Amino acid sequence: MDKGILDTLLDNSRLSYREIAKKLKISPATVMHRLNHLIKDGIIKNYTVNLDYEKLGFDVSVLIDIRVSKGKLFEVEKRIANHPHVFAVYDITGAFDAIVIAKFPNRKSMDAFVKRLQTFEFVERTETKLILNTIKEGNVRLG
Repeated sequence: MDKGILDTLLDNSRLSYREIAKKLKISPATVMHRLNHLIKDGIIKNYTVNLDYEKLGFDVSVLIDIRVSKGKLFEVEKRIANHPHVFAVYDITGAFDAIVIAKFPNRKSMDAFVKRLQTFEFVERTETKLILNTIKEGNVRLG
């Protein structure tokens, strides 16, 4: 039941309890009760919108691999995560320690970000990959 509620919200988070209940053939009170538990348990972190960044003028998307020295990974990642153009930051395995996904309005702003990133203390190396086309970007279905 929870997966059904979550999948329904992934499709449209603006639906009322009554609309969700109708789709899932359960009572609105059950939907409200289950949603309150999902929020309390931290499974639902917030309600948000899914933006089309290209239509908003963010035409440059990149993946940036980062190698960090001296055990300062979390410190560097927190600093990077605070940048308004950063979409996501992940710890990874392999030749690099972290990967950043970022979106920029143009190459000039992307270039300035990457050059600034390379000046951060403990950043040893970066490798930037330009995303040419986005085939899928979104949430993982549960059902």
